[in-house]
Amino acid sequence: MTDRDFTLGIEEEYLLVDRETLALAEAPDAFWTACTEELGGQVAPEYLRCQVEVGTKVCRTVGDARDELKRLRSCVAKHAAAFGLAPIASSCHPTADWKNQQHTDKERYHDLSHALGGVARRLLISGMHVHVGIGSEERRIDLMNQFTYFLPHLLALSASSPFWQGEDTGLASYRLTVFDNLPRTGLPPTLSSWSEFERSVAILVKLGLIEDSSKIWWDLRPSSKFPTLETRICDVPSRLEHSVVLAGLTQATMRMLWRLAQRNQRWRIYEAFLVGENRWRAQRFGTTEGLIDFGRGEIVPFAELIDELLALVAEDAAALGSADTLIGVQDILTNGTSADRQRRLYREKTDAGLAPGDALKAVTSHLVEEFSDAL
Repeated sequence: MTDRDFTLGIEEEYLLVDRETLALAEAPDAFWTACTEELGGQVAPEYLRCQVEVGTKVCRTVGDARDELKRLRSCVAKHAAAFGLAPIASSCHPTADWKNQQHTDKERYHDLSHALGGVARRLLISGMHVHVGIGSEERRIDLMNQFTYFLPHLLALSASSPFWQGEDTGLASYRLTVFDNLPRTGLPPTLSSWSEFERSVAILVKLGLIEDSSKIWWDLRPSSKFPTLETRICDVPSRLEHSVVLAGLTQATMRMLWRLAQRNQRWRIYEAFLVGENRWRAQRFGTTEGLIDFGRGEIVPFAELIDELLALVAEDAAALGSADTLIGVQDILTNGTSADRQRRLYREKTDAGLAPGDALKAVTSHLVEEFSDAL
């Protein structure tokens, strides 16, 4: 292990809403000036003008990551309030129509719009990315191959996008149905080495199709900028604490796989076809219907799978100082994901006689409150 191994970084994307109407709103230039003066390069516009992206500094522990993320969320909320706006951490706005949104006026996003055509216009979605430092390039590929198995578990716990354009989609994470329309998305391929990854990227770069590996949007990828593995499958959790829990679980699981390698053991690598079935189950049901345990050959309740995973990573969480943080997984299982809570509130409001549109407005107000709960 080196100083680079198992450090943490978290990126989150937020949507800005008008505090009165709760509709999506574009941030004025003065908002960006104020945020940048306080956070520097840790805050930036995203593809759409109603989006904000933040990124923590490199963190040694989940405690450090929590402090960083709290500082970032607090800054965005403070400066948004000065302009009558509020951020929400939800991978889809409950009622907004993507056709009414405009993308940010930057060359990078003009190029993206040209490259993706009409597919890009629907990108009214937000996610969370977790970087875990892995100093060795070969180890990055080896851990990527094994960690892919656990991506559906993270997606299920993070789900926050049940509504789309005022309709209940029936999915816990509708965001992925939008994102999967882009090229170079989905589960990563099983690669034999770092050189195979580099050769594959080089082919697309040489053809002028991408400028570098940052345009590879797999659910898990080697970062193009940092010596990290970057999980990209998660919806953005509405609550700060749940983001930290997911980051800690990601970090501990990667360390567990590294620890197995030190004992000449490894996690079995399953075909993407099979892992993809669990990915779909997580996308559709979140934590409520269970995932396939391929070793046992049966669908196992999600809570049971998480208990097994927590037992597997207990030694690693202790070594990383994240054991207390990972207890928070039980809060997600007990009280529900953001998608569960949004649906629960919607049913409560409509059962009480509120019109569907007003009930969805209450859901958005709830997301505003949850963003700032721990700030």
